[in-house]
Amino acid sequence: MKYRIFTKRQLVARILLYLAVLLMLAFTALPLIYVVLTAFKPLDELLRFPPTFFVSRPTMTNFSDLVTTLGSSDVPFLRYIFNSLLTTVITVFLSVIVCCMGAYGMVKHKVPFSNFIFLIIVSALMFSGHVTQISNFMIVNSLGLVDTYWALIIPKIAVAFNFFMVKQFIEQMPDAYLEAARIDGAGETLIFTRLVMPYLRPAVATLTVFSFVNNWNDYFSPLIFITKEQLKTLPLALQSIGESGNIARAGAMAAATFLMTLPTILVFSFMQRQVIQTMAHSGIKA
Repeated sequence: MKYRIFTKRQLVARILLYLAVLLMLAFTALPLIYVVLTAFKPLDELLRFPPTFFVSRPTMTNFSDLVTTLGSSDVPFLRYIFNSLLTTVITVFLSVIVCCMGAYGMVKHKVPFSNFIFLIIVSALMFSGHVTQISNFMIVNSLGLVDTYWALIIPKIAVAFNFFMVKQFIEQMPDAYLEAARIDGAGETLIFTRLVMPYLRPAVATLTVFSFVNNWNDYFSPLIFITKEQLKTLPLALQSIGESGNIARAGAMAAATFLMTLPTILVFSFMQRQVIQTMAHSGIKA
């Protein structure tokens, strides 16, 4: 095993570099740390001016206030969490499957008019999601899906950005791998599940993170498609706390912010290595 020997100047420079990176990391993490600490602050510390960064007397009262504020005999607080988890997980799963299958078919099977189809998909990136909500609502309403879970799932399955990202990644996959599998007698289903999907693992992880964050924090879609209280998602339910303007609910709002942020942090922390690999646009090297 070879060890690299640094000169004194190189060692000092490397130590300073690591210290600078650690300082930038700490500075970047300060908002997240503040959100976590604020969720455990009692009401008097939340209303203190000037505000304090650290919490002196941690408490779980904010979370019990949140459950009491949003929960009722008809719709308990856990129902909002269940609705968000259910729609988010199903949407992410279906989006990954549809985008990966579509990108694989377009790139590796030379679909007729594939360039024109891809041009339309790229053109969709120019429009904000709010612009297409009217047409989405008309389609969802005509299908009779308003006030159902499917109204929050189906419009988000085929996302132009997700398809674009997977397509750019799969273009790096050598055709020789696929041809070798076909020569060995593998069918298209086996090739897709055993070769393509493992190769797309970094892209799938990145797509999962982006899709999860977008759907978990989505407030606008449930506002448009959902009117029944028992079908509302967590972001829509939490909005009622902020609109009340009640100072006594400041602790509940702090706990709600923490609950909304925690799942996205956990998902990204679990898949950060694959996300970084995708961002580096890595591929199979000959």
